[in-house]
Amino acid sequence: MSRLSRWVLVPTIVLTACGKTGDRPDTAGAGTGADTTAAAAQPSGATAIVTVLYNEPKDTAAFERYYRTTHIPLVLANQEDIGFERADLTRFVSSADGKKPAYYRQAELYFDSMDDLKKGTASPGFQKVAGDLGNFATGGFTGMIATASPAHQTGSSQEPAAIVTVIYKKPKDSAAFETYYSETHLPLVTANQGEIGFQRAELTKFESNLDGSKPDRYRQAELYFPSMDALKKGTATPAFKKVVDDLPNFASGGLDALVGVETK
Repeated sequence: MSRLSRWVLVPTIVLTACGKTGDRPDTAGAGTGADTTAAAAQPSGATAIVTVLYNEPKDTAAFERYYRTTHIPLVLANQEDIGFERADLTRFVSSADGKKPAYYRQAELYFDSMDDLKKGTASPGFQKVAGDLGNFATGGFTGMIATASPAHQTGSSQEPAAIVTVIYKKPKDSAAFETYYSETHLPLVTANQGEIGFQRAELTKFESNLDGSKPDRYRQAELYFPSMDALKKGTATPAFKKVVDDLPNFASGGLDALVGVETK
């Protein structure tokens, strides 16, 4: 991923219950008391994210050329006006099972707060960036707003280079999803981190599409590895199989599992 802005690498995470350290709290609201508790427990310094998922373009070479030479420089030129603090760029190379990925690229702009995000997305600079998307995103795209919370992380300062991304679709019962996710799935991931070998994880809860409508995607989890070789080794472990086998127990809306690489 490309760090286009201020970015302090924090490469290891300890995953805990929803709304606590390492998780991105449910502020979209599933209509439960647990959601209110998660929002209240959100640590200070929480961030908000604009996430753009690009579908496969009609011409990938043309996309990449325009993206590098025109769109990213446009984003950088308007960063001060928009007010984001960090940008992460991912190119998906396959699905987790080696097939064609469901999405082509992802871009994430991180803000210090939801108020900063709302101000930034209303700025002339953001309108310039958004208006440029149609010039190269020929396969279409989805823009979403998400919440995030910081995690206490330690470990090597080596920048991760390969990512497993799981994008959860809207579950049939979001309250049941959240309960299982926080009480069972995340502890399972934590318990197997050493064997799997990922350096850090980032968890996102999507609140809305950029236009304010309800998103089809519900959550996102990203596991960061120091290299593609480390990712391949980690995803071949019995520990990773335990994590994968647990997904049907709560991801009732389905999911897309992707392998990505950092890009500039």
